[in-house]
Amino acid sequence: YPIYAKWAEAYAAKTGLRMNYQSIGSGGGIKQINEKTVDFGASDMPLKPADLEKGGLIQWPMVMGGVVPVVNLQGLQPGQLKLTGKLLADIYLGKITKWNDPAIASLNPGLKLPDQAIAPVYRSDGSGTTFIFTHYLSEVSPEWKEKVGENTSVQFPIGIGGKGNEGVSAMASRTAGAIGYVEYAYAKQNKLTYALLQNHDGEFVNPDAKSFQAAAANADWTKAQDFYLLLTNQPGKDSWPITGATFILMHKQQTKPDVAREALNFFDWSYRNGGQMAEQLDYVPMPDNVVKLVEQSWGQLKGADGKPIWTGNPS
Repeated sequence: YPIYAKWAEAYAAKTGLRMNYQSIGSGGGIKQINEKTVDFGASDMPLKPADLEKGGLIQWPMVMGGVVPVVNLQGLQPGQLKLTGKLLADIYLGKITKWNDPAIASLNPGLKLPDQAIAPVYRSDGSGTTFIFTHYLSEVSPEWKEKVGENTSVQFPIGIGGKGNEGVSAMASRTAGAIGYVEYAYAKQNKLTYALLQNHDGEFVNPDAKSFQAAAANADWTKAQDFYLLLTNQPGKDSWPITGATFILMHKQQTKPDVAREALNFFDWSYRNGGQMAEQLDYVPMPDNVVKLVEQSWGQLKGADGKPIWTGNPS
């Protein structure tokens, strides 16, 4: 998520403390935290409670956002093309191969769609964006669920790979007829042409803070064990169907308590001061009641002396 870099920059300006955040994909984040080569990992795929237990980890959500399909068709404006989840699945299954396919044309009677090959672009690295996208496709297409399934990395039947949201954005931008999926912030920053998607209630919606907020409003984090919660295909006429949170992972047993405490100070500062920055990138900040639950969960993080590392807000 670009928001982490933005928060880190603002935090450094305020405190003089620098966070070294690298966007390497959720697969890399999970791998590095498991190998203990980083102080914290970030992932858009939450780990299941059993996996957290096995790794001696805790996780919590930092912010919510959306994944959007982007297309490269000459003359097409953002939000002009309508797609459904099933169509998206069929495109990535290689069943729909031309932009003027009747299935797409019938949804878009006012658009002049070209007789052009569709070039699907996917993430070549392990990524939470791919997890959210394939989890959604598995919910709306039984065939996708059976043949491909969901994960941070899957065997896409067709298409070309790009590394990171940056790679997919670049590949989609320079490939005529391309379709890809990226974090909304990347689509916005790179002025990519996004499609409207039909949601759970049958409405075609725009990806933006309002539709991500509508999907997030359904989330009941209080009942989610270890904050394991997925926000795809939520009901509500305004809900964006591919919405999800990004999560932080840390080891319960900390060998460097001072470093861990500084990381928690940064996350606490981000919750309290980073909401506006998040909204500028069309992310949805976590509600206050959830932040309270999260900071209570930090009591599980302990040093070698068995004492909790987090004792509350330093300011």
